[in-house]
Amino acid sequence: MNLNTSIRRFLSPEAGPLAQFVKYGAVGVMSTLVQTGIFYLLASCWLRCLTPDDWAVKLLGLPSASFTGEEAWYAARGTLATIDTAIGFVIANVFCWLMNRWCVFQAGKFRWYVEFLMFFGAATFATVVALGTMKVLIDVFGMMTTLAVVVEVVVSFFVNFFIRKFVIFKR
Repeated sequence: MNLNTSIRRFLSPEAGPLAQFVKYGAVGVMSTLVQTGIFYLLASCWLRCLTPDDWAVKLLGLPSASFTGEEAWYAARGTLATIDTAIGFVIANVFCWLMNRWCVFQAGKFRWYVEFLMFFGAATFATVVALGTMKVLIDVFGMMTTLAVVVEVVVSFFVNFFIRKFVIFKR
């Protein structure tokens, strides 16, 4: 078997469980990068929710909003972060579903449009749970936006994995 055939076999949905796990992880990382990239683009330029002490502002030089802590903007920071994340979520999950269909999972027992709606519904559920967690961490505990985003990603990953593995793509 030549290298080209091996690569095609690895990339196909019929690849074995180890290859499937590796590809699922890679697609998850790419989708997370898409969502996070869109989040930071929006959080630094449009619905600004980054504070000057945020890690992303310090490490990446992203713009932050100025505040004294009393502005309405500061009180709305968790809501703005949630909206930024939701926009990134929609784009990243369309990308994620397409990549999962192309190279990770074999088609399940549902028609493609039912599968897409279930995939998006599960992702929406996971994201609502994760965004609620993020909003509470920011609004109630005053957590730094970037650290709250990390927690949001971890919560979303676990909820999504179990629903996708045991419901949506179950054959």
